Amino acid sequence: MIFIQIIILIIGFAALVKGADIFVDGSAALARRFKVSSLIIGLTIVAFGTSAPELAVSTTAALKQSNDLALSNVVGSNIFNLLVVLGSCAVFAPVPSSTEVLKRDMPFSLIITALVWMLGGGAAFYAAEKSHSTSTNQVIGTIDRVDGIIILALFIGYMFFLIRSAKKHPEPDEEKHDNGSLLKNIVFMLLGIGLIVAGGQAVVNSAKEIAYSFGMSETLVGLTIVAVGTSLPELVTSIVAARKHETGLAVGNVVGSNLFNIMFILGITAVISPVAVSYESTIDILFLILVSALSYIFLITGKELNRWEGLTMIALYVAQVVYAVMR
Repeated sequence: MIFIQIIILIIGFAALVKGADIFVDGSAALARRFKVSSLIIGLTIVAFGTSAPELAVSTTAALKQSNDLALSNVVGSNIFNLLVVLGSCAVFAPVPSSTEVLKRDMPFSLIITALVWMLGGGAAFYAAEKSHSTSTNQVIGTIDRVDGIIILALFIGYMFFLIRSAKKHPEPDEEKHDNGSLLKNIVFMLLGIGLIVAGGQAVVNSAKEIAYSFGMSETLVGLTIVAVGTSLPELVTSIVAARKHETGLAVGNVVGSNLFNIMFILGITAVISPVAVSYESTIDILFLILVSALSYIFLITGKELNRWEGLTMIALYVAQVVYAVMR
């Protein structure tokens, strides 16, 4: 049985890699065709596509009243995106900072994450810390339907602003590319995202079965394997984009996916069913805020994310997983 799951795991990874390769080519060609920067494409179309697994997992979990899984999936995926996806891109090639990312997208992502932390019981977290009487799984806050609607409204406003910005500032034609036909670009993107989603689901399901066979708990599987598995599209797509020197696409994918996860997916989840936030989850969200700030500092100080900073980010993720296992 485990042997079959390992075979499925390998096939899933192969589908992810090939799908990402096709998807990046189609996305980059589409961006050039409409004179839209690869950063904007990464923040919108690519981010939406690679976040499809998170959307499927979190909404399904909400419908089944498993909101712990829905929240841990979003937070875990965002931590993985910043530390492992962005860190891995820097290991393969230096990731230059973008004025738009530094002035607009990353600060906005930090503010929204901090807002979610406050809505989810940030004040109660401090009270619990002072009392020293709260267990890690005790509920200390709720992201209710009104909170979900507010987060979704902010997401729609942000998307509208990005589209408006893209129309006002079209990309100049610097060099000639064979962009192919519009239909070909769209088919490539749809085929790529299909392989990415199918491969991601295969990897998640097989990894969960393998983990359960070794006696891992459902909570731990949700925080680690499911979060990592649903973020594999971002990882593979961004690494492929970095290797193809589409760094704007790589950075836009990470930042856009995180905003999509924390705003659209968590917003939809809260509207379907209010999300109860445990003391444990507030710690994870606080860690997400800290690593978001660290990533921002790395990008703004050296004007790029270098290999050593990337390795530091990956090491931080390993430490966080070890902490989660011990907890």
